[in-house]
Amino acid sequence: MKELLEIYNLKSQITGIQERSEFYKEIKEEFKRTGKITKKVRIIRLLLLTSEGRIYIQKRSETKEENPSLYDKTIGGHIKAGHTWDLTVVQECHEELGFPAVVLSDDEFRMAVGATDLKIIGLFRKVDYIPNLISIRKTKEGDDFKQPYMCSFYIGYYDGSIRFCDGESTGIEVMTLEQLKNKIKAYPEMFAEDLKFMIKRYEKFIVPLEKEHKTVLGYEEEANIE
Repeated sequence: MKELLEIYNLKSQITGIQERSEFYKEIKEEFKRTGKITKKVRIIRLLLLTSEGRIYIQKRSETKEENPSLYDKTIGGHIKAGHTWDLTVVQECHEELGFPAVVLSDDEFRMAVGATDLKIIGLFRKVDYIPNLISIRKTKEGDDFKQPYMCSFYIGYYDGSIRFCDGESTGIEVMTLEQLKNKIKAYPEMFAEDLKFMIKRYEKFIVPLEKEHKTVLGYEEEANIE
């Protein structure tokens, strides 16, 4: 079945619906011709933590067209036409990692964490929205490109078993924040720019559940993953 995406211009105005592979073919050709991309789609980016604050990091398959063999955030996904950001988080957790999840408001999240068995279900909340996220996409051919996105960022907790279900990942590692920061500093070429950006920007949210912060980042108009 074809995956249909809502297409937006750089002012975040919807311009139509397009099949995903056709969209990517067009924007890559546009970038080669002009050095820029003038339309974007909606996506989510997610970091999953254990209740102890350790981060689940996936290693992307070497067969991936973009960012092959790099360590990356736990989940990234496109918003299908007609779907919401929160629904996509729930779907991606089920389809990519094989566990049920729910997205809650900040107040609901704080009430639920003390009354939820995190070995059974994952709890998530949105921490940021960036309407013009510029993401560096590395390719096997070396023709890297910069792609604009409309992106919502989520952080959540889960202590149960995880399994990647679709072959997009060759494995997963669980690290403390300090371990990950040290590895990124020592071997930056091994890590996707998305992950570097998220670790830097959302560090204050990457904490053990009992120390989870009560503040939420304000929305910003533009950000660059560079």
